[in-house]
Order: sequence, then structure tokens, then C-alpha cells
Amino acid sequence: MALHLIRHADSTDRSRWDGDDLERPLSTKGFAQAEALRHHFSKVPIRAVYSSLARRCRQTVEPLAADSNLAIEPRRELTEGAKVVNFLELLRQEAGLDGDLILCSHGDLIPEVVNRLLRDGLSISGGRGCEKSSIWTLETVGHDIVHGRYTACPDPEQPLPGPLD
Repeated sequence: MALHLIRHADSTDRSRWDGDDLERPLSTKGFAQAEALRHHFSKVPIRAVYSSLARRCRQTVEPLAADSNLAIEPRRELTEGAKVVNFLELLRQEAGLDGDLILCSHGDLIPEVVNRLLRDGLSISGGRGCEKSSIWTLETVGHDIVHGRYTACPDPEQPLPGPLD
């Protein structure tokens, strides 16, 4: 079982958007990245898809949720500006459940969450980062989050890596 933290795909430039920031959509590049994520997770049995309240997050995970016949559950804990402690609490609640979970969030939260998990003993393999459309895959044992792996914006031609070591 794994928790997959996805940073939303590329979105319309914040400085050029006049509306509510929660309604700012993906860019053309972002829609292509969302399709790459759909292919990346095509063989993963996903039990649920959670998203920030932001439109750009929902749009990032819509294709993979549709492929799994799942509705996207909006979560305040994943929304830009939310408290990291609430995000961590959500992860720990979900860690003990069967099946993989997708969580789409923002660049202000994901690095903080990973850093807090590192301080709590998380081991990681591979690189580190939080670019748009990237994935942190967190392996769980019971309610413990024990290992993480970073994947930059996935290449749609490459399958999801195997189980974490």
C-alpha cells in the first residue's frame, strides 16, 4: 500500500489570472502532464483520489480518477495554505488502509510534509524535489509511513516503478 503525493501540474500564470486563485486552471502543458500521470498510474490499483480544493489540482488527477472509476474527494487539508499538521494527520489516518491513495496538493505543503516525515525517521531513495506534476510515493507499514521515493514529472512511456525496497 502506498500514498502518492502529487504536486499539481503546470497551471495558468498566477500573475495573469484575474479570478479566484482556487479556480485557476491548468495550462496546455499541465493538461499534457495530467495525461502523463494517467499513463503512469494505469496499472496501479487506486482505492481513492483526494485533491486540494483548487481547480488545477482536480484537473491534474481527473484523468487517472476517471480511469479508475473514482470520484475525486476534495480535501481542505491538501489546499494551498493549509496547516502541515492537518495534512500529516490525514496521511497517518489513511496509512493503515488497503490500496493505494492519490493525494494532489501544492508546492507549499508537500516539501514540508516530506521534511517532517524525514525528521520522524522516514527513509528515502532516489532524488528529492517538488516540481509540478511530480510524485512522492510513500510506502506504509500499518499506520507508519516508512519509506519515500521521488519521481519527477513522469514520462508516459515509462511504467510506474516496482515496490519500494
